[in-house]
Amino acid sequence: AWGLGWEVWLDGQEITQFTYFQQAGGQVLDPVSVEITYGLERITMYLQGRREVWSIDVDGRHSYADLYRTHEVEHSRYNFDIADIDRLHQMNALYRAEADRCLEQGLVHPAHDWVIRQSHTFNLLDSRGAIGVTERAQYFAGMRRQARSV
Repeated sequence: AWGLGWEVWLDGQEITQFTYFQQAGGQVLDPVSVEITYGLERITMYLQGRREVWSIDVDGRHSYADLYRTHEVEHSRYNFDIADIDRLHQMNALYRAEADRCLEQGLVHPAHDWVIRQSHTFNLLDSRGAIGVTERAQYFAGMRRQARSV
């Protein structure tokens, strides 16, 4: 997807983005669709006068770190250090094959789920630096082809 848009900045950081999408999934959008994204944590940091996300007061007793730091640390460790690159490549091939199988049977929603799994697996491989330029293009072409079918 691509489009034009604007960013809204507050206290030196982007807090909101408006995007007017002209295309999505390789299709021209008419009418143009609008996406509004915002960073609740960044807005909250400003409102609470905090300099880091982990110190946000969530409910008067717990900080953002109390709720989310372990999750962040564990997933970061997995994504950058532990995820098995060979296995992820195998999983991606299986997910692609399963999406194709679903599409052959006219099962659009399950096929979509398998394409989403491919996207997540691609992101894991990318975070490990395991995708080259040529391979990146091949991965995207495969996912794009399937996404257009769903």
